[in-house]
Amino acid sequence: MADEQALHIPVLVDEVRTFLAPERGGVFVDGTVGLGGHARLVLDAGATRLIGVDRDPQALAAARAALAPFGDRVTLVHADYRTLDAVLDGLGVTAVAGILLDLGVSSLQLDGDGRGFSFRRDEPLDMRMDQSQGPTLAERLATVEERELADVIFHLGEERKSRRVARAIVEARRQAPLTGTAQLAAIVRRAVGGPWQRIDPATRTFQALRIWVNDELDGLASCIGRLIARLQVPAGEVTGGRLAIISFHSLEDRTVKHVFRAEAQGDAPRVRVLTKRPVEATATETAANPRARSAKLRVVERRAAA
Repeated sequence: MADEQALHIPVLVDEVRTFLAPERGGVFVDGTVGLGGHARLVLDAGATRLIGVDRDPQALAAARAALAPFGDRVTLVHADYRTLDAVLDGLGVTAVAGILLDLGVSSLQLDGDGRGFSFRRDEPLDMRMDQSQGPTLAERLATVEERELADVIFHLGEERKSRRVARAIVEARRQAPLTGTAQLAAIVRRAVGGPWQRIDPATRTFQALRIWVNDELDGLASCIGRLIARLQVPAGEVTGGRLAIISFHSLEDRTVKHVFRAEAQGDAPRVRVLTKRPVEATATETAANPRARSAKLRVVERRAAA
């Protein structure tokens, strides 16, 4: 666990701490607790209690070890953040002071053996964040129709040569089962063709397939609305709890932006947007942690009912 935690560098930590303002005290929720990096800073800064949720049992085990010094101030639950309503109801928590969602893939998932998220090592084609749920990537690729696969790669990976890549994958599986990341990456690279630019040609396809396997975009918009409803506004105050969301993919960020904007408009807006533009990592942070380069943080603050 220590090695896993050493590899993990949470993104935008200063910005998250500033916007969530855990020094106010109260109950805070980390809906994607990962290895516990953001949760630890929220607790250190003054949160009374932290409820951490993650769909990845391995990440949850690492978070449990990392947050053990905080004792009963921490409650960890194995669940998808999109079920946070049920989690909070089960804990008897009706309202919270702050919620954080970090929609990125953790270092444990990218660097951990046997997960299949990265093509830097040859591993089984799994890619599930929760390895106890649903079909693996290999199982999905064995049966998916070529047209559907092309649409997945185009829409979720923004790969311009998606149809060529999908055709190559389907043709390859006719010859032999697709089982490993190195095998799949080689197929994609040949299909994309041309000289390499800044990134490996397989990157966009692997990103798309990860999002597809884990249904990462499904239910995000409706979930945000439910989370906003959980933010408390103390008696006599005009504003209260805050929801902070870090996204790494343009489709995720677009969804967050549109929901936040809609919730801040109308005759009875429920929130005030605190980030007119997404907050991004500084050059200093990206130099130390390249994975922060695509991170975008958006934050809203709950308003009292009119």
